[in-house]
Amino acid sequence: MLPETIVRKILDLGLSRGADFAEVFVEESETSSIDLLEQKLDRINSGNAFGVGIRLLFGNESAYGYSSDVSEDALLRLTSNLAREAKAGGAPAAFHKEQVTDRHPVMIDPASVSKNERVELLRQLDGLTRQTGSVIRQVGASVAEKQRSVLIANSDGLWVEDSAHYSRLRLSAIAEDGDGPQTAMESPGVLGGYEFFQGLDLAGLANDAGQRAIRMARAGYIEGGTMPVIIGNGFGGVIFHEACGHPLETEAIRKNASPFVGKIGETVAQSVLTAIDDGTLDHRWGSLNVDDEGQPAKRTVLIENGVLKAYLADRIGARQVGVPQTGSGRRESYKFAPVSRMRNTYIDNGPHTPEEIIASVEYGLYAKKMGGGSVDPSTGEFNFAVQEGYIVRDGKIAEPVRGATLIGKGYEILPRISMVGNDLEFAAGMCGASSGWVPTTVGQPTLKVDSILVGGR
Repeated sequence: MLPETIVRKILDLGLSRGADFAEVFVEESETSSIDLLEQKLDRINSGNAFGVGIRLLFGNESAYGYSSDVSEDALLRLTSNLAREAKAGGAPAAFHKEQVTDRHPVMIDPASVSKNERVELLRQLDGLTRQTGSVIRQVGASVAEKQRSVLIANSDGLWVEDSAHYSRLRLSAIAEDGDGPQTAMESPGVLGGYEFFQGLDLAGLANDAGQRAIRMARAGYIEGGTMPVIIGNGFGGVIFHEACGHPLETEAIRKNASPFVGKIGETVAQSVLTAIDDGTLDHRWGSLNVDDEGQPAKRTVLIENGVLKAYLADRIGARQVGVPQTGSGRRESYKFAPVSRMRNTYIDNGPHTPEEIIASVEYGLYAKKMGGGSVDPSTGEFNFAVQEGYIVRDGKIAEPVRGATLIGKGYEILPRISMVGNDLEFAAGMCGASSGWVPTTVGQPTLKVDSILVGGR
């Protein structure tokens, strides 16, 4: 992707300018997407990018620059601009070219499948969704794919090359039957090829999205207050991701911008709860072979039986906080410096059945499907909308309700999770932070929060 001689010159120059570490990140990517809206092709996009990012570390300080001009002169000039004053420095180590094992092989090359087949899939999905009910007012569907190849080399002698292919489908259904429209969405994704689309249960996805939109369109509004809340499996894990996951990244820890600073070894949740961030899960949307610093993917137990065990650490975070790297250095593209980021983050299975959890609540909310929200990572304060909700009354699921939001602080909610189900599921998402947007997976079983503020109409 870039000649070894040029890479060597960049690293030599960086160290000669006083850096104690130098890194070259080369990326080539191809993206494509097709959007169907209201039974018409709304957009067909494709693009490619190629560029180089250069990072120099000076103790705990870093300098980063990038260029799509990958000529030797341009890259050496960029390196010089990152550290202008010449200082005595060491020499880069000899390269050790690592062999990367691909845990997520592509079974059907996307390039071998015509765009017409993708369009037909979207049309079929649209039709199936409209069949779920006459009050469906709008349907949108899209496929998105990305092929990414990277080279990572640094002054420690690391030389790693890797590639990955991402495939994702999105479906939205809008229903209107009374007081305003309601939207339901499904958006599965994998680290894999076109075989993902061929294996989808289109009828199931259409039914889930269509029926959810219809139920919520016909639902009444919830009255807010503090109450027990059962959070459904799968995308319910977005709350842990946002309110607890981000504060456990060393990007927050090293800035003292997290309620979990200095709490390794302390009890932060009830013993029923174990939380994991695992980059090795086969074909999961947030998985990887190596991170964007060239470190192998790892499984990191964050919380074990209620005890905080680890942070998610990139190179700079590990250096400053004094913890091991966890293969969590990630970036959207060569235009971003890597920082510690989540991969597949989830609350693990517990000992309870969903039926036991529901039966334990006299009156409360069942947040079966979570929607979007916001969080302040420095405080853990969050506010999340419930896409599909139901009242729980006398240990049984009762009428659907809409307009619910969950409000709280992640580190305060963790100790209130008293029951964790045995029905773990995962959901694909995109996570934005200082190093851009990266694919991440969230997940959890059904769980019970004993007390949480529920906003209503």
